[in-house]
Amino acid sequence: MSDALNLPAETRERAGKGASRALRREGRVPAVIYGGKEEATPIHVEEKELVRQLMTGHFMNSIVMVEISGDKVRTIPKDVAFHPVTDRPIHADFLRLAKGSKIEVAIPVSFINEEGSPGLKKGGVLNVVRHDLDLVCEVDKIPSEIEIDVTGKEVGDSIHISEVVLPEGSESAITDRDYTIATLVAPSALKKSEDEAEAAEGEEAEGEESEATEGEGEDKSED
Repeated sequence: MSDALNLPAETRERAGKGASRALRREGRVPAVIYGGKEEATPIHVEEKELVRQLMTGHFMNSIVMVEISGDKVRTIPKDVAFHPVTDRPIHADFLRLAKGSKIEVAIPVSFINEEGSPGLKKGGVLNVVRHDLDLVCEVDKIPSEIEIDVTGKEVGDSIHISEVVLPEGSESAITDRDYTIATLVAPSALKKSEDEAEAAEGEEAEGEESEATEGEGEDKSED
């Protein structure tokens, strides 16, 4: 799991659109902490710090310790809303995490041991169908990514969720089907040459049929 991130915050005394706009003008982002059988806590955080943490690439899958007046609240980000024009963050939601609880998260995948795949060595291409896996994880065991071994994979093979060894404390959130994560396909150049070969064979077959038809016509005329 990625190391927990620390995010300083202050409580919001006023709610409403006017108060939120005033905070944004001051470089702050309105936010809220909810869940854990407690009342929601309206807060605001520094925009620059929120953007910096968003740029790490794993913010949404990390435990975030929101620090309010010296007290730290264990959370995970659930949503960050952005301005449709400026793309600046305008609101953030944090889910309060109780000790021992589980949460559904999207965890990115990475593929390892590509040199051990005969299909890739032959020029095959790994077609990634799912870049993230929907998992239910224990809050203190959220992995930063899931590694998938492609050793021995040939062109035409598929990788399904049932093949993936998930870390302790994690299980698939999708249980009604064995969905595909990636497939190993032939390179476009190879497929193109195969298509051309099939087309050429088709043309030859048509030519032979045409010659046979003409021959039959000549035989009938001689009779």
